[in-house]
Amino acid sequence: MSFIRPPADGPVGTPRPAEGAAPAPGQHGVRPARVVALPSATGAARALAVVGLLTLGALIPLLGPGAALEGTGEALAPAARPVGVLRTVLFAALCVQVGEIWVARMVPAVPGAPAGLLPRAWSPVAACCGLLAAVALSAIVANGNIWPRTWSELRFGELYGTGDGVLALLEINAFAAAWLLALSRRPGLAALPLAVLVVAEAVRAHPEIETPLLGMALTLVHLTCGALWAGGLFQVLRVLRLWQGHGLREQGAALLARYARAAAWLFAAVTVTGTLSTLRRMEPHTVLEQLTTTGYGRTLLAKLLLLAVVAVLALRARRRAVAAGDPGAVFAPGRAEVALLGLVVAVSALLTALPVPIRW
Repeated sequence: MSFIRPPADGPVGTPRPAEGAAPAPGQHGVRPARVVALPSATGAARALAVVGLLTLGALIPLLGPGAALEGTGEALAPAARPVGVLRTVLFAALCVQVGEIWVARMVPAVPGAPAGLLPRAWSPVAACCGLLAAVALSAIVANGNIWPRTWSELRFGELYGTGDGVLALLEINAFAAAWLLALSRRPGLAALPLAVLVVAEAVRAHPEIETPLLGMALTLVHLTCGALWAGGLFQVLRVLRLWQGHGLREQGAALLARYARAAAWLFAAVTVTGTLSTLRRMEPHTVLEQLTTTGYGRTLLAKLLLLAVVAVLALRARRRAVAAGDPGAVFAPGRAEVALLGLVVAVSALLTALPVPIRW
């Protein structure tokens, strides 16, 4: 160990600055100034708005049933609130997985896109959450559509004796298979059990005797297109953010353009199938009245308004991206669009927990 100290001016070999000259950065205790970028008020406001929308989406299934049925004279089902929450988790898990699979297949078609440069997959976690939600929903079905409060009320053996019970078991198996495939080397194969899940949901939603096949087909298309739209946008924004950090702006713009073209058709399909499903549940001459006098109608009206706002945000994001020539310009409206689509998912889940309007 050496006890020889360096000169006061700096280490050995460091030239002494001329008299009157300003000391170099790092000498005589003078450190270069650090420029700290403070978040702008606009960015903070946007972040708070997105957090507020997500919080509202979490509260809709809990507070929505009672608020929607207020003053309608309709009775609230015993398990309406837990069913709304669990179906929100189930639908959100479906959207995340479908979006990742779709975008993973879309990326290789983008010219110059790097192979394998994708954000970390959320599908395993989403499938696990969906599996837990499906198990909880099956417990409600097995207990006569009542939330079980004791261990003795967990009668999973009753599921095999009813059609709804068999569908609940099918959804559990579908999420379990999707979870295992998401952890495998071929995560894209999870599309197969997810397709089975969508079919099971379509069958469960239409137990009527009159034209069940038409209702199932409409729900099948509606749910598939909605999951692709919401999940695809969420995953595309994640990919764009990753690619922006690697300087892949042209590839990001091409990916965004591909998604935007498909999203326009998906939005049209969601609108048409949703309208036809509404007309099947309500007589055409009573639609306007039931939109305000029934819990189902009020919730449906809220969903329509949210979809209209989402469509406006999508158009705004596309125009900003075209005008700026930078796909990064869609992040702000894109995040808001994803948050609103999350509200749409929550409202759609709430619809499944409300009594269907009577045709008269």
